[in-house]
Amino acid sequence: MDMIMNPAIAFRVDPHEGPALEVRVNFGVYAGRNATAAEIADLAHLLRSEVSAFSVVAEARHEFGNDVETSLHQVVIEIDRRNADDLTDETCERIVDAADRWATACIASRSELGELRET
Repeated sequence: MDMIMNPAIAFRVDPHEGPALEVRVNFGVYAGRNATAAEIADLAHLLRSEVSAFSVVAEARHEFGNDVETSLHQVVIEIDRRNADDLTDETCERIVDAADRWATACIASRSELGELRET
């Protein structure tokens, strides 16, 4: 008799070591929306020149506590420790800069808020 195993819908993640680098982009704060799949692909193209392997997570995050509820759209870039051999401080700064330039360009191209300006 063949047994069919159904994967769990929700499951506990075993404790693990975090990524070597984690960059959070507060995309929704400025764009008022999620990043599109095409925009994520553009970001991946920029990052490939800096690092060989990485993950990009586009998430709608909801946080609750006491009298506060927060909802935000965020893009997270993670570089696993296994892929961090050449991850210098300079490379990390270039990754953050690339993410900033990417988000600014995405927001400017589709935002009703117009161009972002430094204050």
